[in-house]
Amino acid sequence: MKEKKNKQWSSWNENLTHTFNNLYQVTTEQEICEIVAHSQKVRVFGSKQSSADIAAGTSTLIDIRSYNQILQFDEANLRITVQAGIKLVDLIEAIEAKGWCIPCLPDINTVTLSGALATGTHGTSGYILGDYIQSCRIVLADGSVKEIDETNELIHALRVSIGTLGVFSTITLQCADSFTLHVKEGPQNDEDWLSDLPSKLKRHDFLRILWLPHTGHGYVITGDKIPVDKQITELKGPSYLKHRRTASKFLYQWTTKLPWLTSIANKLLYFAFFRSVKESKGTLYGATVTKSRGATLELAEWTVALDKFTALFKELKTELKSWSNKAFVHIPMDVRFVYKDKSWLSYAYEQDTVTVGCVTRNAASADEYEAFKAVEKIFLKHGGRPHWGKRFKAKDQELQNLYPKWEEFKALRRELDPTNKFLNPYLHQVFNEKEA
Repeated sequence: MKEKKNKQWSSWNENLTHTFNNLYQVTTEQEICEIVAHSQKVRVFGSKQSSADIAAGTSTLIDIRSYNQILQFDEANLRITVQAGIKLVDLIEAIEAKGWCIPCLPDINTVTLSGALATGTHGTSGYILGDYIQSCRIVLADGSVKEIDETNELIHALRVSIGTLGVFSTITLQCADSFTLHVKEGPQNDEDWLSDLPSKLKRHDFLRILWLPHTGHGYVITGDKIPVDKQITELKGPSYLKHRRTASKFLYQWTTKLPWLTSIANKLLYFAFFRSVKESKGTLYGATVTKSRGATLELAEWTVALDKFTALFKELKTELKSWSNKAFVHIPMDVRFVYKDKSWLSYAYEQDTVTVGCVTRNAASADEYEAFKAVEKIFLKHGGRPHWGKRFKAKDQELQNLYPKWEEFKALRRELDPTNKFLNPYLHQVFNEKEA
């Protein structure tokens, strides 16, 4: 166990900074237990890629990234047991080497497993990542270890907990046999991609739309399972498509002070980068997961019930294209789909869900980005739920109306952590808990 003292902690894009008294890099469960037991306030962090202020802000911090070993493969049941600090890239590559997969993967592979689970990370056309927890060990506030599996009702609270019930130690995930997707990509106008989404979800094994505000189009990505040896005609698109991030950064650099320029930038980016038709095949991981992401982003993401999305989208589109406000949105807005589950703080608790990402390419000026405010207002109006690891302003009063199990979760949190050891200042506000 390595310890650092009296330093400053910064998030991946340096938008969040905190001082701390003690920071521990852990490699064993026993080390986690000892630190938690002897700390008044403690938070755990991994890749530091959350836009929400959830990873630090306490006197003691645990860096989980070195606690990252693969412990066991259960060949008979297609299960893998790992330490909580493993990065998704290492986890998924180990699973793929076995000919397995996790049927629904998030957009990126650079985050730690424990952070992804705690914040309800998800992919599209499947369940949240936490739904694949078969069992786990967590370190409770007194330093003891509790084992939980699918037969324990507590698992429905633990699958998405923002790290407030305990510290993930080891995690066993349920995998499935790997499969190959035939992926097709191309632009569609908003009326076409929006029409009859439930039928599209039944027709395709993978569906994702990159919505392009101010252009009238979305870039639609579908994936259909095919035999691994089936031949397809691959279309890679022009070689200059790889420069989209660079072009976006250049075009958006003036939009903080002149938001209306966003409309022009979006149209230019659409014509340059989102009109190509592409076709490929690969595993879910190989064909759909982003392998890297620049630190110039700030993100918000909101979710809403599938049956409410069409009405919400029409209102959102009208609001964002209005020249009477400053809420011009950088493209793309990522539209994905999550199937209903039983996890108390899941976005998909008891409802099939549509998620919509909102991004600014100018991370340093994210506090001035009016789109975050406009998007949150509309989603709250329609009963939308915020992504726990991304930007939002809603607190306890709004959240209790969005999550049927909110008060039960709060009561369980107080029972497991009576001294609020796992709350930082931001989470004290989210749960409306006074600091000691």
